[in-house]
Order: sequence, then structure tokens, then C-alpha cells
Amino acid sequence: MDQEEQDRALPIANVGRIMKQILPPSAKISKEGKQLMQECVTEFISFVTSEASDKCHKENRKTVNGDDICWALSSLGFDNYAEAIGRYLHKYRQAEREKINQHKLQPNTTKLQNYDESASKTDNQSRVTDKVENPLTTNQSG
Repeated sequence: MDQEEQDRALPIANVGRIMKQILPPSAKISKEGKQLMQECVTEFISFVTSEASDKCHKENRKTVNGDDICWALSSLGFDNYAEAIGRYLHKYRQAEREKINQHKLQPNTTKLQNYDESASKTDNQSRVTDKVENPLTTNQSG
């Protein structure tokens, strides 16, 4: 794999970690095995993405979305993957809608910090900081 291919490939450590999740704890994976899998997954991602991109281009769209990936998988004969990814995509979108709906129901969570006396001594200005919680980074269970 040349440097350009290496730059667009998944990190070999991540590939190895994913592979080990499937194998028994005592199993080992050779460097060659990890490298081969790295090349395979990189090619697979490129293959599917290219098919999805072609569809978007024909439809005069610039953004490849999850539905395009599902379509590409099916179009390329990976129907089982397309079905599984479609189910995941549906659950993902449902969870995102629930997050948005939960945020709409919560009251505004603006917090004011107290006046900082030591800062006022140095610059003679009061400092009040508003902090608004970001709903996308706030840890919400559900």
C-alpha cells in the first residue's frame, strides 16, 4: 500500500481491534492479516461510496446520505448489509428525533456565574458569563 492509499485507509490498530472482537481471546492475528483486511475494508468503503456518489451526481445532489449508502449496498448485491444498515439508520434517526423532542420540552438552561471580585479589582469591570448548555454535547440518558 503506497503512502496515498495508507493516508485514506482505516488505522491498522482499529482494524486489528475490530477483528479481535470476533475472535476467541486466545487468538492472534498476523500483521499480514491485519494489512490485508485494512486494504479490503478500504476498497469496500470506496466501492460503496463511489456507487452512492454516482447516484447523487445523476440526481444533481452533492451530499451522500445514509439512504444513498443503503441503496448502493443493495445495488451492488449486498442486500443483507443494506437491510442491516437500513435498520440501523432507522434507529439512528429515531434517536436523533427523540433528542430534539426532549430538548424542546426542557426549559431554557441558562446559567450565570457570580460576579468575580478579583477581576473587578484589576480592570474595574464587572464580569458576568452566560453559559448556555449545548443540547448536542449535553449527556442525556434515554
